[in-house]
Amino acid sequence: MTDAEIRVLLVDDQDLLRSGIRIILESEPGIVVVGEARDGHGALERIRQVSPDVVCLDVQMPGMDGLTATRLITALEPPPAVLVLTTFDRDDYLFEALEGGASGFLLKNSTPEQLVDAVQVVARGDALLSPDVTRRVIERFAQRDAGARSAAASAAGSDAAVAAAAASSAAAAAKVSDLTARERDVLGYVARGMSNAEIASELFLGEATVKTHVSKVLQKLGVRDRIQAVVFAYEHGIAVPGA
Repeated sequence: MTDAEIRVLLVDDQDLLRSGIRIILESEPGIVVVGEARDGHGALERIRQVSPDVVCLDVQMPGMDGLTATRLITALEPPPAVLVLTTFDRDDYLFEALEGGASGFLLKNSTPEQLVDAVQVVARGDALLSPDVTRRVIERFAQRDAGARSAAASAAGSDAAVAAAAASSAAAAAKVSDLTARERDVLGYVARGMSNAEIASELFLGEATVKTHVSKVLQKLGVRDRIQAVVFAYEHGIAVPGA
């Protein structure tokens, strides 16, 4: 193996599916499958043994399921990227996987080309956020935030709620003002679900430069990852749905 190869661990309780995914991935130059596991417990053990760059992880498995395993894997230091693979296009799986720190979410009926691309994307440190996934994330967080604001207003009274909202808006405005013009551009493209490579092509920049901009954006906004950055962008008018 060479240093440039992407090391992948496959985690699925179905032997046939693991074999098929292995064949697809290893047909692509630059990707090597370094191990397999049948559940989350096995995944954690194999990660310590083979140090993968990417873990392709099923959701429904006996023992420890993929969603629980995702939280534990992403808490490792340093963590491999987690690409969640599932047969079910369910929002509860999607959001629990992303909130658990997964870098991407892919249905098992995706094409071999989409699987290879997804592994390459998350291995680069990008999040696999398609426009459809981005929209669903925005809707979920917007609903949750609206519910939280409503509960806060009922508990604290309207004056307190207005004051809290004003303080939150002022804090967000201060964070946005700290962004450079280029960082705002990058955040806008991230909010549209674009990868670092796509942003680099759009702005005529190198991928390493875009990655640096993204890191600075996350730091200045005080958010954990690209998903939270997307939510922030739409909540505070940096990005507009449908634009």
